[in-house]
Amino acid sequence: MSRLPIRVRLTLGFAVAMAVVLAAVGLFVYRRVANELLVTVDQTLVGQAREAIGTGGNVDVDTGSGPTFAQLFGPGGGLRHSQPQMAPLVNRRVLAEAFAGRRVRLTEQLPGRRGAWRVLVYPAASRSSVAVLARSLEPRDESLDHLRHELLIFLPLALLAASLGGYALAAGALRPVEDLRRRAEAVTPSEPSELPVPPTGDEVSRLAVTLNDMLARLQAAVEHERRFVADASHELRTPLALLRTELDLALRRPRTRDELESALHSAAEETQRLSRLADDLLLIARADQGLLPIRSELVAAADLLADTATRFAARSSSVGRDLHVVPTDLFVDADPLRVGQALVNLVDNALIHGEGTVELTAEERDGFVELHVRDGGSGFPDEFRGRAFDRFSRAAEARGRGGSGLGLSIVELVARAHGGDAGLCNSPSGGADVWISLPRAPSPQPPSQAAQSGAFTAGDPGRRRTGLAAARRSGRAGRGSMQSNRTTK
Repeated sequence: MSRLPIRVRLTLGFAVAMAVVLAAVGLFVYRRVANELLVTVDQTLVGQAREAIGTGGNVDVDTGSGPTFAQLFGPGGGLRHSQPQMAPLVNRRVLAEAFAGRRVRLTEQLPGRRGAWRVLVYPAASRSSVAVLARSLEPRDESLDHLRHELLIFLPLALLAASLGGYALAAGALRPVEDLRRRAEAVTPSEPSELPVPPTGDEVSRLAVTLNDMLARLQAAVEHERRFVADASHELRTPLALLRTELDLALRRPRTRDELESALHSAAEETQRLSRLADDLLLIARADQGLLPIRSELVAAADLLADTATRFAARSSSVGRDLHVVPTDLFVDADPLRVGQALVNLVDNALIHGEGTVELTAEERDGFVELHVRDGGSGFPDEFRGRAFDRFSRAAEARGRGGSGLGLSIVELVARAHGGDAGLCNSPSGGADVWISLPRAPSPQPPSQAAQSGAFTAGDPGRRRTGLAAARRSGRAGRGSMQSNRTTK
């Protein structure tokens, strides 16, 4: 049954329901007509009984349809008159009931007579006599036979007509669904299409609108994946080409030791870039599948900022830039490893594309803690801010400075995995301000050492990072930073 088309199942269900209804209607009509015909016979017998009592037993046998027998009984149950001459139609018990004042109606077979007969035992008003009349029910039975034959012919025809009409209605109602199916069958990733929306505003119309919305989302996802693969292929092609060039040059003719070391250093740099890019792509792929692992714990915001500043201490000193960590006593509920990756991306951006001192600070806002990284450069171009967090997105000025354009995308993924968000703006005083917001956690008692520490300045030999979380992550300090997609100023 479940393998049949929906229109056939609907028609079968409708046909069964209609058959039950028509059978009930036919039975009701048949019984109602039978009762009405019997009532008509009884009314005829009552009139004839009154006539028989008034005339001493004589009745007009032609009144109504069918023959009528009439008998008149006097006091004591004696038969006074019979038309025609025949044995008493009823026994003495029935006569006794009639003389007691009751009208008795019987349907029975008469001796020597064919078919059923309706018998009426009618007492006179003075109860001095009782009229007994019998009328054949053969005309009634013939009428019922005709009615039954007509019902047996009409009801199946009516059921057939109703079933065909139900099938036509089901087919018409499902025709838009079939149109949707045919159009949906023709939809391919290379040839997107929009399904037709019926103008009826019914369930099928709403289904078509929903399917169109779904197709639009799927098409957007397909286009996104296409761009992602194309951009990833482009980003991988450049370091692979450089790596191949270095190796080809090194093998083309005999080289000195210094030349070979230089070629190997250059190849190692490109290999490291490929490794970082592969790690970033893996992280994004896992996040798209909802598999980004987050191991949240209570951690001091000062520990996170100080740990990130320590990682970049040597690098910032080599380029003559300062890293400044603003003291804070805020705590977050976050995964230190993932948040550390995001902060590394932000500081790396600031050192590559920014100018002046890089400031790391934490601010509370609406139940979240925002970890800000600010620099003193010229900020983001207006046309780039709206797509800064897109994957492989880089401003024109930043394309010559390396990077894959995945840094801020990873920052946003980490923030959303924690239930927060990421944002950026240009500071009123100049420079860029990028932050990641994380769920705020209550401060433990007693407060951590990191919350009580003072400002941290990279490159100052007299200062050391403090805090329990920083100590836990000291083994991670050697991890390479992820490339950014920050713009130049």
